Amino acid sequence: MVVEILAQAFWIIVPAYIANGTAVLLGGGKPIDFGKKWKDGNRILGDGKTWRGLLAGTFIGMTAGFGLSVAAKYIDMTEFSYLGLNDFFGFPFMIPILFSICFGALFGDIFESFLKRRTGRKRGEDWIPFDQIDFILGVFFLSFIIAGLLHILGLTDTNWFFESFNLGQILFLLVITPFFHIIGNLLHKKSKKTMK
Repeated sequence: MVVEILAQAFWIIVPAYIANGTAVLLGGGKPIDFGKKWKDGNRILGDGKTWRGLLAGTFIGMTAGFGLSVAAKYIDMTEFSYLGLNDFFGFPFMIPILFSICFGALFGDIFESFLKRRTGRKRGEDWIPFDQIDFILGVFFLSFIIAGLLHILGLTDTNWFFESFNLGQILFLLVITPFFHIIGNLLHKKSKKTMK
């Protein structure tokens, strides 16, 4: 039972991890804040948050999510059907659901950067635990809103968020995500050194 719950939580959040990693790897170019400063004299977001990273991360994360949605249907016809893997409500509702997961992850990261600049912290400076869980909170926030809207408008019979997450899964993701974040940062720094 525990394995199934954890597998379901991890399956749902994979597109967010991919979106977040893609934004880092493919980012660059025009910053989202266009180089502007806030009233406190610090940048609104900084050079690390770019339009290319936001768009590429959202698109590639959603593409991975589409693949997972299809895979979930096939896995459901095998001996692993007991896992009950999420298909994100299938087509067409997986489009707004996956958008809320992928864009939500990047929005959480952007919002954390905004708050980080307001506290005077520089780009790359640690802000524990917010650096590690910002994008996962963004996923929860935006998917809660989008799933709720779909349900309130009568487009879906149930609320995807409440159907897909329970308290144990939310806590699991909040605990496990910092480890993936730290490992990802170490690999990214190592790859940058190798390329020099």
